[in-house]
Amino acid sequence: MTTRAALGAARRVVVKVGSSSLTSLTGGLDPARLDALVDALMVRRATGGQVVLVSSGAIAAGLAPLKLRRRPRDLATQQAAASVGQLLLAHAYSASFARHSQGIGQVLLTADDMIRRSNYRNAQRTLERLLQLGSVPVVNENDTVATAEIRVGDNDRLAALVAHIVGADALVLLSDVDGLYDGHPGDPASSLVGEVADPAELAGVSISRPGSGLGTGGMATKVTAAAMASAAGIPVLLTSAEDAAAALDTGPDGPKVGTAFRAAGARMGARRFWLRHAADVRGALDLDDGAVEAVRKRRRSLLAAGVHGISGDFVAGDVVELLAPGGRAIARGVVSYDATELPSMIGRRTRELPPEQRRELVHADDLVLV
Repeated sequence: MTTRAALGAARRVVVKVGSSSLTSLTGGLDPARLDALVDALMVRRATGGQVVLVSSGAIAAGLAPLKLRRRPRDLATQQAAASVGQLLLAHAYSASFARHSQGIGQVLLTADDMIRRSNYRNAQRTLERLLQLGSVPVVNENDTVATAEIRVGDNDRLAALVAHIVGADALVLLSDVDGLYDGHPGDPASSLVGEVADPAELAGVSISRPGSGLGTGGMATKVTAAAMASAAGIPVLLTSAEDAAAALDTGPDGPKVGTAFRAAGARMGARRFWLRHAADVRGALDLDDGAVEAVRKRRRSLLAAGVHGISGDFVAGDVVELLAPGGRAIARGVVSYDATELPSMIGRRTRELPPEQRRELVHADDLVLV
């Protein structure tokens, strides 16, 4: 099956829409744009598919009601705008989906919900249950309290994480540009990139582009999100919100718009995906060449003998990076000891350690290559 055919045949789809596609600096939320998006989602629902919507727009929607002329720079005003805008955004979606007699459920997430394994699992259960009950989950970052999200502003990455959490068959990223170009979209010499088989192909492509002033993402965050999802076995389509209906085409050949990212990797288990893309890294272990060989090529557990240095303040159960000589990260894993325990252990063979310290520093089941 081709990438576009897989996108068209996907039963469960995560759709992400950005602030600039729903709002304006002068008028807040644009009801016509929002209704057009909802209509496209409901056409997909009518074919028997399931849809999860990841929507930016809370801060942007709060600008006009608070008489703010531009997106604020200070955190307190951003949070105030989000608190006003989130209510407006949820009400607008509820009213728009109600035209189709479709119920929705709002799910507000923070970085903590991605970083902490227990929270990650809770989000997974909530989203799965909403879908089982026939609801459309509407996901957004909880910008009223989450400082990291406001500072980074990366709902594209959140969408890729949500796509994996719910076991999506496809991810659709809607922007204000109709796809990825090999140059600036406004340059007549630039061409639309129809398909990306491997994100490494984009090494020579300039993907930076100024934002609209309403959101904080950009083409770079969308390409990063697409690479995350496709590497985990999820095909991705990047196109404009105006082409939402065409992007969700269920025809045998799939959507004919935008840039498609081929699913380049096998489906990754939830735990490994969390380790690779979502977990908060608390420290690092410096490996010798032998340990690098064992971890990377033989997928073995990490033993104390292969470690010659540590950094960070972590405890058993935290996630650490494993560094090759020279400082390059080769893997992430869940460490079995506190940072304070390791100085007396590292560099020593297992038989040289006390019995209570003879287990692996990082077990192979808790490792993921990066």
